[in-house]
Amino acid sequence: MPVIAPMPAARPARIPGQREGADETLAAGTTVDHLTETYRAHYRSLLGLAALLLDDTASCEDVVQEAFIRVHSARKRVRDPEKTLAYLRQTVVNLSRSALRRRILGLKLLSKPMPDMASAEEGAYDQLERDALIKAMKGLQRRQREVLSLRYFADMTEAQVAATLGISLGSVKAYGSRGIAALRVAMGAPA
Repeated sequence: MPVIAPMPAARPARIPGQREGADETLAAGTTVDHLTETYRAHYRSLLGLAALLLDDTASCEDVVQEAFIRVHSARKRVRDPEKTLAYLRQTVVNLSRSALRRRILGLKLLSKPMPDMASAEEGAYDQLERDALIKAMKGLQRRQREVLSLRYFADMTEAQVAATLGISLGSVKAYGSRGIAALRVAMGAPA
């Protein structure tokens, strides 16, 4: 999303009683022109700073513009014009932190959604399938049942099953494939 730089500000109207060409520096603080020029010159870097702390461009732009408004309203406290950029940066960081705190608080206050739970029908169907599998497993030869139980329910490798049962790796593969074929037939699954 492209970032649009702020529009140039219009020249401020001359204050009545002010001499022509008089210095706009306030008794204490930075000038409006200096603040505006600093803001324009460093807008993209301030936006980049906000982007490091926040996640979306709109929030970053809002934070940077709010920082300008706040420093503008408190410009009398910026005694050294050279520190104007530092004030803008610190205000961007503080406003970004505040935005993140508001988001976190909002997430904490949201009501927790109910977990996705299976319906009663799904639970009953799963139980029927489990029962059918147990019945089909009981109908297998002892070695086929042992190999399939260790391989798929205990999550062992074929080599681990062979070592556990004291049989060769080829026997594990043979018992496994014959057992699966017998389960397919017993459970009515397509081959």
